[in-house]
Amino acid sequence: MLTGKRIRYEVADRTRAIGVGGLGAIHNMARRVGLVDAIDRNLNVLRVHLPYHESDHVLNIAYNLLAGGDRLEDIELLRNDEAYLDALGAQRIPDPTTAGDFCRRFTPDDIEALHSAINSVRLNVWRQQPDAFFDEAVIDADGVIVETLGECKVGMEYSRKGVWGFHPLVLSLANTQEPLYIVNRSGNRPSHEGAAEYFDRAAALAREAGFRLITFRGDTDFSQTTHRDKWHSQGIRFIFGMDAAPNLVEKANNLERSAWRRLERNPKYVVKTEPREKAERVKESLVVEREFDNIRLLSEDVAEFDYRPSACKTTFRIVVVRKNLSVERGEKRLFDDFRYFFYITHDAVTAAAEIVFTANQRCNQENLLAQLKSEVRALHAPVNDLVSNWAYMVMASLAWTLKAWFALLLPETGTRAARRGEEKRTTLSMEFKRFVNAFVRIPAQVIRAGRRIVLRVLAWNPSQRIFFRAVDRIASPMRC
Repeated sequence: MLTGKRIRYEVADRTRAIGVGGLGAIHNMARRVGLVDAIDRNLNVLRVHLPYHESDHVLNIAYNLLAGGDRLEDIELLRNDEAYLDALGAQRIPDPTTAGDFCRRFTPDDIEALHSAINSVRLNVWRQQPDAFFDEAVIDADGVIVETLGECKVGMEYSRKGVWGFHPLVLSLANTQEPLYIVNRSGNRPSHEGAAEYFDRAAALAREAGFRLITFRGDTDFSQTTHRDKWHSQGIRFIFGMDAAPNLVEKANNLERSAWRRLERNPKYVVKTEPREKAERVKESLVVEREFDNIRLLSEDVAEFDYRPSACKTTFRIVVVRKNLSVERGEKRLFDDFRYFFYITHDAVTAAAEIVFTANQRCNQENLLAQLKSEVRALHAPVNDLVSNWAYMVMASLAWTLKAWFALLLPETGTRAARRGEEKRTTLSMEFKRFVNAFVRIPAQVIRAGRRIVLRVLAWNPSQRIFFRAVDRIASPMRC
């Protein structure tokens, strides 16, 4: 089928084209929602703006990742691409060395100013959403280890995973998978350190946006004992995991048999056509054949009881899941085991099973962290110390935020509202690489004449129908 035999190359005289024509729409969006102005207004890192402003540096790092770059050094390819510069209306862009120097100029206060600038624009994007969007804001928090092989990175430490690096904290809005705050820390710091302060900031942001209910979620490290009374008094709903401490296990063991209810989970997916024949479970067969210890889940039960932590003045609700496990070796069943998982909340209305399901949905943040780390490559440490790498993480994560905003601005009204709503949700949930391939890697001819920049699309893909609808929406007036 591959029949090309005589393939020749020629250099075009006047025609210029780029492979990331969709980046023009992203840049239009950044200007339209006020991101460029907000960064220049809030962030004061440079003393003299010759020739670059703060927004030039921040967007340069984000656009590098959207254009397929993996590291700062990839900016060198873009700055020597005249078609790329013409597409963004730029005479030049910062080189990798200058971009790294810009990161090193940041102080913690500058990073907070950058957070504030991005979040002020985030509010503007949220205002474009339908009323149902503001029913509930679910805010997740977790830490992630960022390994580095560098020898001279100030602030790195030896982490609990046995690697050197940093341990940033990430708070995100589960509704849209947007990272709200990223806080870099040394590798040996605990996951929950500083989380309460940023939970409060995220709650203030959600209130300003107009969310009617705010929910905090986190694993056992984020139960934040000393802050639960405050959040309870503020009407903030929280669901945190709790360690299986001996006193909690004793309470669970002493519950009446009638207190337990079978926990039935919904199937992971629904077969839309006909069930397929299941593939052989190769891993399972090897475990049995080699007589490895195998723990099999037989059933789950859920119950609840009241509990007041020693550092709290309020009595909260503990929801406990009991997993009935079978410990096997080969084809022999050795014994049964029970394991308990505890969740603390002040939500006294929602059914216990729904509390468990809501808490388990926090695991979706692991997918966001994996995307920020492996696909976007925002959670990396390319510069020389903790603060400069913190600044890089925030600027690089803007690439993912721009992806989320692009999806959120898609219209979902009109005669085809149902289909458009589904397309919006699909775009919002896309992995970063799939989004870039669908909406950014669009070959386009660059025509720059006078004050106009025209990107003439040279190839077709199935997502362009959605892409051009987004382009039209970005060009229309925003709701104040």
